[in-house]
Amino acid sequence: MRDSILKTKSYEFAIRIVKLTQYLQENRNEYVLSRQVMKSGTAIGALIREAEFGQSKADFINKMSIAFKESNETTYWLSLLYDTTYIDDKSFNSLKNDCLELISLLVSTVKTAKKNLDK
Repeated sequence: MRDSILKTKSYEFAIRIVKLTQYLQENRNEYVLSRQVMKSGTAIGALIREAEFGQSKADFINKMSIAFKESNETTYWLSLLYDTTYIDDKSFNSLKNDCLELISLLVSTVKTAKKNLDK
């Protein structure tokens, strides 16, 4: 998994989330929702990195499954920020699409890992 697309995309997504949080706090004076999206949005990549050195295949699957849950939570916070007009259409759609792509990659990774676990 050294240079995997999932690892790269989750890191790039985390950078975007950090920048979004900076924008929300500095320009919109929004601290509660921005902190929530920061936690879940950056946790995705951290969990993927943790999974890379999982103690077992089951541990790998568990970490990837939690990363999937964090991705899903992130879409919730992004939707809430959008629906309360803290972020515009362009930002929301771009971030949401990136997050949905991560979800898709994580689902595929977990399914493949579970299939290989049964062998």
